[in-house]
Formats: sequence, structure tokens, C-alpha cells
Amino acid sequence: MMISDFVRQGWRRVGAFFHKGPLDRELDAEMASHLEFAIEENVQRGMSEEEARRRAMAEFGGVQQARERQRASRGLPFLDVLGQDTRFTMRTLRRDLGFTIVAMVMLGLGIGANVAVFSVVNTILLRPLPLENSKELVWVAPPPQKCGLSCATYSADAYDEFKAQSRSYTDVTGYMAFSTPDNLRLTGHGNPVPATGIEVMTNFFQTLGVQPQLGRLFTAEDGRHGSHPVVLLENAYWKRQFAGDPAIVGKEIDLNGSSATVVGVLPASFDFGAVFSPGERVDLLSAEIMDDERSWGNIVPMIGRLKPGVTLAQAQGDANRVVPHLCWSEKQPGSCGSYAGKDAGIELRTLKDYVSGRMRRSLELLWGAVGLILLIVCVNLSNLLLARSAARGKEFAMRSALGAQRSRIVRQLLTESLILSAGGAVLGMAIAYGVTFWLTRAGSIALPLLSSIRLDRAAMGWTLLVTLATAFLFGLMPGLKMASGSLQETLKDSGAGAGKGLRHGKIRAALVISEVALACVLVVGAGLLLRSFLRVLDVDLGFAPDQAASIKVDYDDSAPTAEAGEAKLSQIFQRTIARVSALPGVEAAGIVDFLPLGPNRSWGVPTPQGKTFAEGTLPSPLVYVCSPGYFRAMGMRVRGRDFTWDDNLKSQEVVLINAAAARVYWPGEDAVGKVLVSGDEHLHVIGVVDDVHASSVEDEKGWQIYYSTLQKGPEGAQLVIRSKVPPATLAGSVLRALRELNPNQPAAEFRPIRTIVDRAVSPRRFFVLLVGIFAALGLTLAALGIYGVIAYGVTQQTQEIGIRIALGASRVRVQMGVLGKTLALVGVGLVVGTLASEVVARLIASQLFGTQPTDAATYIAMAALLVAVALVAGYLPAWRASRIHPMVALRNQ
Repeated sequence: MMISDFVRQGWRRVGAFFHKGPLDRELDAEMASHLEFAIEENVQRGMSEEEARRRAMAEFGGVQQARERQRASRGLPFLDVLGQDTRFTMRTLRRDLGFTIVAMVMLGLGIGANVAVFSVVNTILLRPLPLENSKELVWVAPPPQKCGLSCATYSADAYDEFKAQSRSYTDVTGYMAFSTPDNLRLTGHGNPVPATGIEVMTNFFQTLGVQPQLGRLFTAEDGRHGSHPVVLLENAYWKRQFAGDPAIVGKEIDLNGSSATVVGVLPASFDFGAVFSPGERVDLLSAEIMDDERSWGNIVPMIGRLKPGVTLAQAQGDANRVVPHLCWSEKQPGSCGSYAGKDAGIELRTLKDYVSGRMRRSLELLWGAVGLILLIVCVNLSNLLLARSAARGKEFAMRSALGAQRSRIVRQLLTESLILSAGGAVLGMAIAYGVTFWLTRAGSIALPLLSSIRLDRAAMGWTLLVTLATAFLFGLMPGLKMASGSLQETLKDSGAGAGKGLRHGKIRAALVISEVALACVLVVGAGLLLRSFLRVLDVDLGFAPDQAASIKVDYDDSAPTAEAGEAKLSQIFQRTIARVSALPGVEAAGIVDFLPLGPNRSWGVPTPQGKTFAEGTLPSPLVYVCSPGYFRAMGMRVRGRDFTWDDNLKSQEVVLINAAAARVYWPGEDAVGKVLVSGDEHLHVIGVVDDVHASSVEDEKGWQIYYSTLQKGPEGAQLVIRSKVPPATLAGSVLRALRELNPNQPAAEFRPIRTIVDRAVSPRRFFVLLVGIFAALGLTLAALGIYGVIAYGVTQQTQEIGIRIALGASRVRVQMGVLGKTLALVGVGLVVGTLASEVVARLIASQLFGTQPTDAATYIAMAALLVAVALVAGYLPAWRASRIHPMVALRNQ
């Protein structure tokens, strides 16, 4: 057959399918005419009219069969049959509305959870970053170390040298890493408003491939010393603060008392915080002036865009060539090569891997959990469909007797499964939309790219795939089981139990065992993660977060000399702390530039006076600059003394160090009174502070050193308050007190210290919460499955139970018999599930904290929980069985 003939025939079939009515009427008219001619011819042969009609009909054959043959030859028979199956299924499901609702709700929960988690996984792991050709972008940083951001960044001179000597990049950019929330004060429209700003290099957006929605990007001129300050607004901040007014571009705004020009608005697709600082809100970005920051040390993380055709391995080789020539400061030749020392160097990663890589194992775990939920849903629905199809056994047997092929019956049951799955998918999409809507607005969860999660085309495709796979999984076994049944046995079966014999019992029991095993894996995994999370919460942070809060303090310490600046700063801080300390309910107050579990930095490696250590054995401690009263306000224990207001530029330089540093500097000795040497400085240790988790709750505590605010200029001021009352009740009075001292004080967020800890553990809390919800859902579904099988068994054994009761069996004995069957199913499922759980636990060992994958307490507790739930699920059928009246049971049979 020619291709053109095939196409024409195809078009004819399509046309016939969509014009069945006229063609059927034409066929009916043609058949009626043919029969009339045949009848007339028989009458002419001498037959009576009745005999002539009978003979004509017999010679013509079945009218309906002729219609079907003609329709099959002209149209699309597969779609015709599918339409018939669909209409029949809809009628059947409407008749059994309770089953339909239960099935669709279970499917909706399973599919919705899968689609929601897929949207998260797709956004964070699978989908490219929302940047132009994001695969070309690489993160350039030293190997991970324990000295904070200072060891993860480069100096301005090192950045310039790396950019000049590297051959692998079309461009290299970066941003100022040491920024804190609410570091800007916007004035000119009523009370000062806090804002969070980030300084970026002038080529930042060009390198990332971001185009402005309004206005322009930064130019090289914007980054020159003495140039007028310019800013770009984040899209969300532009809409929130300036009501989306496009006329703001080109206008001046007042930031921290200085005028800055708004040169553009960034697109909604770009969110600096979501990519580079998860959980933090960034409002605007300003042009970084590198010449003003060359003496600031390591402040710049670098991002490069690879040239076309350059691989990551080639770029790594190029970086290894360049790094020995980098200098911390070009003015200090001795600093050249410092980035190539022991435990130093450069590690390149794709920007995508830097942003999302640390979440990979957690997200894979979450994806696996929702996969188990979907399997449990499929097993449960297979059980329900087996029971339902058993009740419809005579219907299918009669259809087979009338000529229906087994494949047609299987197809009918699969059609029912597909329609149920499609209905569940609609509900699941609504659930997934609600979950993703909540996630995009859950700013307290420190997950990257959270604001860009959405149900996109990939999520729709995943929904379609899950819907089809689910329909196949839970519909195939009941269909094959019904199609393989004995026609004669089914038709011979009569009585109340017709079509509902015990032939499905073993299959349903096996399904329940698998359901319990899957639920066991989920529950044990959730238990291990929950136990790990509780261990995280039990970590001794080194400070007391409860009953404490902080607020960003705005101040101006500008002065002609360092001594005048120190005196001015001392006056500001003393007045601030004294005024706030006088508020009712305040126990203590103090000031620090960086809070624990937030941004941090280091200032080299001080060494104990009179001692020498091998190179690389002493880490660089994290540096905090704080005022008197800070340690008490944070609930940090100090041995020795706190700072006083006399610890200023006129006195000897003093510091406090943490216990871990003291143990290394002077093992077995008292560190108080000892001296540390850092360059030309001699730092007298006046106290030892308990170790603090400065970077992460789950990492080691590391080393810390504390300087006085009057001897080292702080990089900001966080006022910490400890109170006798809930900290939130003090927010208004604290802000009023600060504005009494400084009318320009913005309404910065009054943050309980507990929220800072909560944010630090928010990714783990998020995953534990979701896995826990999935485990609870799996446990509920398993309980429903157990109840269904036990109740079905009781129904099938009604006559037997009635006879046993008539022969003297007590109600308790009947109940124990039913519960014994329940425990038998659960016991086998627990054995299989425990073995599988141990395998899964070893796979998720990297996600555990302070908990072994074989933690016996967790396994025992979760097994006990499963048994308890199973007994509850089995008790109702057991109670019903014990209430069976022998006469009623025998009469119903």
C-alpha cells in the first residue's frame, strides 16, 4: 500500500469516527432497504409475508453484528471499545460511590505527595539554575575549612590576580560575603525602614546572564572609587516597598544617610537569597567598590563562567597553575602564595552543585519515602479491588459465558483503575499545588531555590507517568486474577457468598504482609531521623537561646581620629545597653557584631607566647567583637572575667578564648593570664568561654576568640537582650528605647535567638517533618489494609464462627482467634520489613546524627507501634466476629 493510500485511509477512519451518527443512519437505511428487497423477493416466490421476513432475516444474519463489522471496517474500533468501557466504568463507580471516594482519596494523597516532592527535587536537583547557560557557571573556593567565611573567600587583590591570569573563563565575578540582615536603613518615607543589601561586583549580573526587568545593570564606572552610589532593586522588594512603580528607576533613595540612585529592577526569576543565601531575604544590591576594600582581607567568593568547550577538569588544572601566584595583598609580598599552603588551594564545583549538592542525599531520601507511600497505596487498592472483583465474580462469569474474551475483562478492569487513578491525580494535583504554594512562602526554611518551586511541565509529565504506573500496578493483579477464574465454578457457586470464596485469601494476605513491610521501612526510617533530630536539639550550643532576642542597632561612630571614634562608640554602646537594661523584664544586655550560627570570619592564627607549633596545626579561630554584658545576655558561661568599659585603646589588649582553643594552646594549664601573639599584637587572655557551635549545630564547635568593641572596631551591632518575660513582648519597648537614643533607628526585626537556632536546623526539621508525615500516612494505610483483610475473612467465615459459638466457644476466644490471625500477618510483615529497614538505614546513615543505623531502641519502639496499630485495626473485626449470632449466621447461609 502506498503511503498516500495509507494516509487517505487513516483520514477516512478518523472522519468516520467523528461522524458516527450520520453514517449509522445511512447504514441502517441501507440494511432496511436490503431487507425490504429480500422480503419482497421471498413473497414473490409464494411465501407468506411473515415467513418471507423470517427467511430474509435468517439469510441476512444478525443486524447488530453487521453494524459492528461495518463500524470496525470504517472507523477506530479501539476508541469505540474504550468509550464503551469508560461509560460502563463511570456507571459502575457511581453505583459504588463509597468505594470510589475512598480509592480516589488514597490515590490523591499518594500522587499528591509524589508530585509535591518531585517539584522540590526537580527545582533543587534536576532543573538548571534560573540563570543563562547555568552549566557554564562554576564556584571557585578554597577547600572546606573550620575558620568560617574568611577561609572560603579571597581578598580583592587575589580576585584581580585570579581573573587576570586564568585562561578558562569568559569572566569571573563575586560579591561581598560579609553582609548581615537589615544592614541598611531606608529613610525619606516616614520612619526609617530596615533593608538587607548585598554588594556585588559590577560584572556580577553580566557574568550570571541576568538581564534587568527595568533600567540597566551596573557598569565598570559604578565600581570606581568616588563614583556615586547606585543600586538595583530585587523584584519582590520593588513591589513591596515601592508598589511596583516603574518611575522609581532613576530616582534617588536615602540609604544609611547617603543618597543612592536606583538604576534598575531585577527580574522576578532572579532571587539572590534563594541561590546564594538560602533562608535570607535580600532587598537590593549595590555596586562593590573594590579599591575601598583591598585592606579588608578575604571577603569575596568567586564565580566564573567557563569558556565554550572548557571542561571543569581543565578549569581545575588552570586554577592549580594560578593559585601559587595569588597574594593576599600586593603590598605585602610575603602574603604571595598563601592560598597554596597546606590545606589550601582552590576547588572548583559547578555552581549548581554548590547550591544544591549538599541537599542531594536528603532529597533522595524524601523521594524514596513518597515512592514507598505510593507502593502502599497501590497494595491497598489492589486489596480493595480484589474484594470488589470477588463480589462481582458472577458478573464477569456471565460476561464470559456470553462471549466476552478474558482480555476484554482485563481491559475493563484496567480502565476502571485508570479512571480511578485519573481522579486521584486531579485531587493529587490540588494537594501538590497547596504544598508547593506553602513552600514558596516558607521563608524560615533554609533550602536553596525554595521560592522558585512550581508545578511546571516536568511536574505535569511526572504526574501523568505516576498516574499511568499507579493504575497499572494496582489494577493488573485483580484483572488477571478475575480473568483466570473458573467459569463453571463461579456460575455453580450460589448463596450469600457467591463469587466471594476464599480463593483470594492468600493473595490478599500476601499483599497485607508487603504493606506492613513497606510501612515498617517508612516508620523505622522516620524513627531514626526523628531520633537524630532530637539529638540535634539536645546539642549543648554553648549558649542559652531561650529567653533571649536580638535586634540590629543603627549607629554612627564616624570621627576624625581612632581615639575619638573609640570614645564616641563607647558612649553610644554604654548608653544603649544602660537604657535597654533599665526596661522592665530585661535581665542583661550586650552587643556583638556577629551572632553564632550566622556569618563569621577569622583574622589569622594567633600563637601562644613562647611556644612554637608546626605549620598547619593551629586553626584560625572565628572572631567575634563584643561589649561587656554580651556573654551574660547570650547565656554563655565564662571562667575568668568579662570585658569592661575600661578595656579600650588606652589599656592592654585583652581577649577571651573558648575552651577548645585553650586546650590546644595550653594543654593542662590555666589559660587565664596567658598571652597570645598575633603579628605585632600581644593579646592578654582574661577569660575562657565555653565552646559554642558557631557555624552549624551539627558540626564540631571549633575555635573562637572574642575582642572588645572598644579595641577592635565591630562590623555592625547586634543588641542581645535576655529577659524574664517572653522576648516578643519586649519588641515595642526596645524599639522605642533605641529611637529615643537615635531617631534614625529603623524598625529592624526583633529576633528571638531561638529562631536563629531553628533556622539553622530548619532543613533537618523540614525533612523529618515530611518523612514523619509520610510514615504516619503509610501506617494509616497499612492499618486500613489489615482491617480490610481481617474484616473480609470474618465475613467469609461467618458460618464457621456461628457454629463455633453454637458449640460453646466464648466471645473472648473468638476475638483472640481473629487477633491471632492479625498478629500472624503483622509478624511476617515485621520480619521482612525489619530486614529491609536495616538495609535502608545503612543507606541513610549519612543523614543520621548521634544515632546508629542499627539503633535497637528505635527498631523496638517502631515495631511496638506497628503491632499496636495492627491490634487496633484488627480489634473491630474481632469484636464483630464475637457478636455473631449462630442462628442468624446459619440462616444467612
